[in-house]
Amino acid sequence: MSSVLRHRIRSVPPRYALVGIVVLLLAGLPTVISSYLTSEWAQALILAIAIMGLNILIGYSGQLSLGHGAFMALGAYVSAIMARHYHVDYLVTIPIAGILTGGVGFLFGVPALRLSALYLALATFALAVVAPSLIKRPKDLTGGVQGLLLVQPDPPQPAKDVFAAITGTAMTTDQWIYYITLFCALILFWLAWNLLRLRPGRAMRAIRDGEVAAAASGINVAGYKTLAFGVSAFYAGIAGSLLGLASGFISPDTFPVSLSIQLLVGGVIGGLATIPGPLVGAIFAYFLPIESDQWAPGQSWIPSQVATVIHNAGPAVSYGALLILIMIFAPNGIVGLAYSGYALLRRRLRGAGDRETGHVPPDPQTV
Repeated sequence: MSSVLRHRIRSVPPRYALVGIVVLLLAGLPTVISSYLTSEWAQALILAIAIMGLNILIGYSGQLSLGHGAFMALGAYVSAIMARHYHVDYLVTIPIAGILTGGVGFLFGVPALRLSALYLALATFALAVVAPSLIKRPKDLTGGVQGLLLVQPDPPQPAKDVFAAITGTAMTTDQWIYYITLFCALILFWLAWNLLRLRPGRAMRAIRDGEVAAAASGINVAGYKTLAFGVSAFYAGIAGSLLGLASGFISPDTFPVSLSIQLLVGGVIGGLATIPGPLVGAIFAYFLPIESDQWAPGQSWIPSQVATVIHNAGPAVSYGALLILIMIFAPNGIVGLAYSGYALLRRRLRGAGDRETGHVPPDPQTV
């Protein structure tokens, strides 16, 4: 290995190596878990995509939305209608659903410019409330309360051969859908990372921190706020389309108001205004209700009194208790807490190294 190559490897930031490890772990996950658990992890990745879009809207542009479940419903039904009634390949409908939903979100963001943060939250919450009722109206198109049954695609033969060579077992439909979801998640997270570190991301952060100052700096406040709404809805549309593919069935009950709350909770838990936050928050938001249902008294490590309360109250108590703990001990979410801990550790290690080498910085009070 040449010295130039070694220097380049050493100069790679540690976060890139961590990203590579996470991607490898997610790619290899279906090879070590069952097909059923793989489908659950696919659902968590779908939530991560939707939360990433919500993170762009709330964490970076400072606009609160409580109705992103409605945008997911729109994306799901666009793909389902095209696949069911017009016989379009479902994989082809995924980007179409995202683009159409993003356009609707952009149009919704135009009148939202006139609303304050509180009234915008109420308007989006009303959108989430009325969305299931609106879906039921055109029965011939959406299936009404009965919903639409979707045919899940079979894995292609090359993917089957590679998976069989690695694991020695045949690839299932759930595992193939997981890899489709993982591919979409990687692309969308990469796009979000590039968007937010370039001029649009800097403009959104400036608007979040102060609209008056941003406008005085020449930033088109209205344009970037509607852009944030459109991009956020685009991500939600993709997530909704993938949700229909993963579940094989959609109905108005698939997109209740609680779905929008779940997305917001996931964003807060993971950490707003961070790229890895949506993934961490989605894992907690999806698996926490499942695990809390299994915390029955006498069947878990939790004390019986606490387990009884959690088991009887359900996920609502789990969400509430976890949010309270995070607001107290980690106001910036789990990822924000990890960043703070890493920065503190580096400062302490650097200080210990300076003391060992004798390079102790002078006390500013004695200078």
